[in-house]
Amino acid sequence: MSDELDIKKELRASMNGILSARMREAGMPFKLIFGVELPRLQSIAAEFPQDANLAQRLWKQNIRETRLLAIMLMPVDAFTDEASGIWAEEMLTAEEAQVMAMLLLSKTKHAKETCLSWLKEAKPLPSVCACLCMRHLLIKGTVLEQKEAESIEDCTARMLPKANLHLRKAIQSLKEALKD
Repeated sequence: MSDELDIKKELRASMNGILSARMREAGMPFKLIFGVELPRLQSIAAEFPQDANLAQRLWKQNIRETRLLAIMLMPVDAFTDEASGIWAEEMLTAEEAQVMAMLLLSKTKHAKETCLSWLKEAKPLPSVCACLCMRHLLIKGTVLEQKEAESIEDCTARMLPKANLHLRKAIQSLKEALKD
């Protein structure tokens, strides 16, 4: 519990009131927004041990920064298929999807399978996360079977007509990685 209190002290000390106000005006769905930028959040996360219990407590709070820190502090081996599915359902913003894709999901043993599953489900935020994670995996050398590549093509083609801006961009970046 003291780590949680120390984290909140760091967030208060790093608060950016102007950015916080802009995020609120933009309609971010959080009870509290400190306006701390991602590089600073990564610095804060580096000061604390990765801890699944702490990450779960931070994720449950309706605070932008604690949720992003939860992603950064969740140990990869504790982010099981079950845990990732729960967090996928609870994602609130494209920012969370982006950070989860790059800093957590892409490092798990089940990343490829999870991405394929989330793309089939076609839920907007998990799909953003899946597209970005799969792109990252492809760039890092993951090889897809023909049926997996075809499944991705089919899923993204079905989603694209109704996709919001974040999902359209994620789909496009994945398609570019598939071409390479």
